[in-house]
Amino acid sequence: MANRSHDKKPPRRRVLKWLAGLGVIGAGGSFLAPARANAYYSGPVSDHFDGVRFFNPGGPGPKSIRQLLKWQLNERASAWPADFPSPNKQVVPAPRLPADQTVVTFIGHASYLIQTAGLNILFDPVFVDRASPVQFAGPKRVNAPGIAFDALPKIDVLLLSHNHYDHMDTATIGRLWQRDTPRIIAPLGNDTIIRAAVPEAQVRTLDWNRTHALSSTLQLDCVPTQHWSARGTRDRMHALWASFVLKGPRHTVYIVGDSGLGDGNTFRHVAARHPVIDLALLPIGAYEPRWFMRDQHMNPDDAVKAFQLSGAKRAIGHHWGTFKLTSEAVDAPKRDLATALSTQGVEPQRFTALHPGDVVTV
Repeated sequence: MANRSHDKKPPRRRVLKWLAGLGVIGAGGSFLAPARANAYYSGPVSDHFDGVRFFNPGGPGPKSIRQLLKWQLNERASAWPADFPSPNKQVVPAPRLPADQTVVTFIGHASYLIQTAGLNILFDPVFVDRASPVQFAGPKRVNAPGIAFDALPKIDVLLLSHNHYDHMDTATIGRLWQRDTPRIIAPLGNDTIIRAAVPEAQVRTLDWNRTHALSSTLQLDCVPTQHWSARGTRDRMHALWASFVLKGPRHTVYIVGDSGLGDGNTFRHVAARHPVIDLALLPIGAYEPRWFMRDQHMNPDDAVKAFQLSGAKRAIGHHWGTFKLTSEAVDAPKRDLATALSTQGVEPQRFTALHPGDVVTV
């Protein structure tokens, strides 16, 4: 939800569109009745696509408007400050790194620059002020991106995990396309959304458990994750959501934009496909109240369990401290991560919560 200190209250329909587009609610009731045909994708039925909508096999879907109202009317949310600046200055990455190096720079929320195997890869970049379909209302960022847009090196590959507004920023995608014409890769159905905003963009889509060679030495694996999708109130589950694994000659990086823990099988599945993972990028925020958010967003305790199930050597935590989406305090994820690591007996240096501008060398 937006911080009320920032925003005037917008019309009901716009509020609902934000919440759907941020992965907070699904459709429910006649006002939010989903479209009967898929708006973005036409393809064969599978174990996670019923011919109209994608779904989590054996898992839950998004919450309803009735459950949203229960949350909003009965739960108390912690106030966020208007500014929560990173302790880091904005960084200027190297234009390109040697092929044997892997460096990850945290931009903010779920946005990363990943420099590996000689390529510059941008994940879920959001450089606008608000994670919203409009820039005059909606969740407003409380810290600057860790890399200024103009300081980004030439981007070779743009990876997008799903279509919620805090992960798919079409304004940023358009700017990147005009500047660098990167290869754009997203899960099934998301190409329609991107091309509606950036008609000239070339987008490759992948289904779960499909691989794509980014170069002769770097392989991309599109893997399942427990989440959902929507840009508005009538396209719920019409585009697929996913996580990615980058497997290079020296390092393997597992990238998760949004996910619930569920029964843990998505993380076991990744561990089976990739027995050696050097670094996992895991979300740790937007998790309260638990009864509402459990199925779509991990809390830090879930994230530590996911880290161990994945078999990764090290993890870094994101999806916190930039956009106020749910009820926990701005710094609660970092504090709760420290508690979860202690409770589960994991050394704190193996899983750290990042601030914008943090740089991690694998």
